[in-house]
Amino acid sequence: MAELTLRETQARTSARLEWTLVGLGIAALLVAPFLVYPIFLMKMLCFALFACAFNLLLGYTGLLSFGHATFFGGAAYFTAHAVKVWGWPPEAGILLGMAGAALLGLVMGFFAIRRQGIYFAMITLALSQMFFFFCVQAPFTEGEDGIQGVPRGMLLGVLDVNVSLNMYYFVLAVFLIGVFAIWRIVNSPFGMILRSIRENENRAISLGYSVANYKLGAFVMSAALAGLAGSLKAIVFQFATLTDVTWQMSGEVILMTLLGGIGTMVGPIIGASLVIGLENTLATSGFPVTIATGLIFMVCVLIFRRGIVGEFYARIFGRAGKD
Repeated sequence: MAELTLRETQARTSARLEWTLVGLGIAALLVAPFLVYPIFLMKMLCFALFACAFNLLLGYTGLLSFGHATFFGGAAYFTAHAVKVWGWPPEAGILLGMAGAALLGLVMGFFAIRRQGIYFAMITLALSQMFFFFCVQAPFTEGEDGIQGVPRGMLLGVLDVNVSLNMYYFVLAVFLIGVFAIWRIVNSPFGMILRSIRENENRAISLGYSVANYKLGAFVMSAALAGLAGSLKAIVFQFATLTDVTWQMSGEVILMTLLGGIGTMVGPIIGASLVIGLENTLATSGFPVTIATGLIFMVCVLIFRRGIVGEFYARIFGRAGKD
């Protein structure tokens, strides 16, 4: 009984802590464009949403994908092509990119979920590389040059997103909607089943759940949300290139999630902010960004084994348990 009470106390403390961090974060983001370069902030928000989408699969379902750049970059290409070539408005292009990423996730997930562990990861990597070479050869991607000069246009026909401040608040709104969608999925009955699959897949099967369908559903949702992030990035920076679909991009989002803390809502956001901030700071310094990122990752793994936010939570609850 005492153990149950302790768990309930820890759950309430975790919820209060996360909501406090969320409130402070939203307040900071609302005033941030008046203090920090908006383009940098928009890039940070796009990658934070990408990391949150990946965390839905890794942190809450226990599936490590090495191919999430397919959805991020694929959606960027779909959106950029629709907006530039077909003349679609930005909101329609973003929805197309999200739908395209979901379709790619359905196809890739159909094959990948048949295996577990490292075999699942290798299948996602192989399929991702196939899509990369498709993007190299496909006419609509414009090869190594990528799709450049994508117009931002008018949002809903009334809001000019060529103005950086308007674009920033649009990206912020989409980011908050995306994170809320992930939070809602995680805290729904569907999310509870995903956690049970992560903890003990055989037990979930014995309870009668169709584990393969739940895994595929989580994979498609994660792909769609990653696509949303990629579509936003294409509109913000007005281009889509092969960099967005490389395996290095998949590795980068894994790094962001691990640094922040898998299985936490705030962790991937912190991890993405750290990595993007580091890249921006070192971009003109002459010091190799990859070496600095690798060193920080090594330090975090040694000191914060659960990630920055995960370790923070664990230490707070550890003190609460001792008290």
